[in-house]
Order: sequence, then C-alpha cells, then structure tokens
Amino acid sequence: MFTLTIPLLEKILRPMIVYAALVILLRLFGKRELAQLNPFDLVVLLSLSNTVQNAIIGEDNSVIGGLIGAAALLLINYLTVRFLFRHRRLDQVLEGRPAVLVESGKIRHKALAGELMSTADLAHVAHRQGFRLADVQRCVLEPGGTFHITGRRDDTSTQILGRLDEVLAELRRNRPQ
Repeated sequence: MFTLTIPLLEKILRPMIVYAALVILLRLFGKRELAQLNPFDLVVLLSLSNTVQNAIIGEDNSVIGGLIGAAALLLINYLTVRFLFRHRRLDQVLEGRPAVLVESGKIRHKALAGELMSTADLAHVAHRQGFRLADVQRCVLEPGGTFHITGRRDDTSTQILGRLDEVLAELRRNRPQ
C-alpha cells in the first residue's frame, strides 16, 4: 500500500507528460469543450480522465504513488500558470483568440461553425445569460470558454432608464436636508 512499484522519477514524469498532452489536445479541439458541455462533451471528458489514468499511474496503485502523481500534476499546473502569467504573448498563442459570434446584432455563422456551435447552441447561451438571441448586440467566446454578451437597448428600455433618471433627480431635489 505504501511502497512504490515504479521508480520515483517515472512516477513524477508520467503525470507531467499526460498533462502537457491534454493541454495541447484541448487547445487543438477548441474552446467549445470548455465553454459548454453537452452530454457528448461530458462523456468525452469523463472517458478522457479514465483513459489517461493508467498513463499517469502506471502499474503503481499505492497510496504514496497516487499522492506523488497528484503532487506532480498540481506542480506542473502551478508552474505552467506562473510561467504563462509572466509571458503573456506565449499565453495568448496557447490560449488562442476570442471568437466574435455576434457582431452588431448579426450572427457570424462562419465563426459559429469554427467553434462547432449551432444557432440553437448560441440561443441557449444567450438565454442562460438572460437574453433572447434577437436582443444580443455582441457575443464573444473568450479563450477560456466564457461568453461575454452585450444586449441591444431598444427604445423602450432607453425611455424607461431616462424616466428613472428623472425620478431620481426629482427625489434628490425634494429630499429634506
């Protein structure tokens, strides 16, 4: 239970190699994997962890071996994040660029296709953030997988906001000193 069955250096290198490979593969397969998980993506990610398990632990099922593997994964992640923080250009190359999916209220179908997203997927994202797709002025899928959505301001909301400003100004004027 507490004895390693493979050499310590191998125990440390295995998770680091798998970590690097997974980072590269997730980068190659796009932001969508990070942005929203549909049932198919979830199955792939769960299967992926099980698939690489033996590559990480090898033939060693000891507690110490598991702790060493976990520590190696955490260390490589810490070092990678720290290195990329200091080298922004490299970080941008590895992470990629934001994808503008909606610009000036118009859906950019080529950008959607590039992210392997359908219009229905985009509508779902908009709804999750409180927008109807028709009300989205701009939608950007960031490299980390988050969506930044800006809504349109229609005449009604502009009028309501203007009226609220007037009411607030009136309340301030009539406030007892």
